[in-house]
Formats: sequence, structure tokens, C-alpha cells
Amino acid sequence: MSSDEIFGLVKEKILEILDELPESAVTREKSLRDLGANSIDRVDVITESMEDLEISIPIKSFADLKNIGELVDLLHRTKVGGTA
Repeated sequence: MSSDEIFGLVKEKILEILDELPESAVTREKSLRDLGANSIDRVDVITESMEDLEISIPIKSFADLKNIGELVDLLHRTKVGGTA
């Protein structure tokens, strides 16, 4: 699965959880917090994305990510390489 496909999946999850958000607002440069996601929303986006990708990464691994692009990169590395 490509990085762009994973971005599409993550974007879909963000738009499901933050259902009033316009699609154009979700970019790799923005953080989930920038988009108005609270801590529960952020965990939901991450856990649902991991479930769809059939991967498991400790939640603490996501703490220092600065934006959606870094989130996608971590998910992609894990999906392709098998480790976070």
C-alpha cells in the first residue's frame, strides 16, 4: 500500500470523525489538533486507521508526531516494514 493510499485512508477517517470538516481542510501539513480534533478524536483516527491497515503500533509512538504527514509516514513504514 502506498503512502498516498494511506493518506487517503487517514483522511477518510478524519472526515468521518470530524464530520463537519470540509475535505479540503485535510492536508499532510496540518495536525489533527489544527483541524479541531480533541484527544479522543485523535485516538479514534489513529486506532481506526491501524485497524483498517491491520497493523499495531503503541499509542505512545504517535505522541511526538507534528502533522498528518508524519502520521501517514509512520503508518506506511509499519505497514511496509512490519515495525514502527
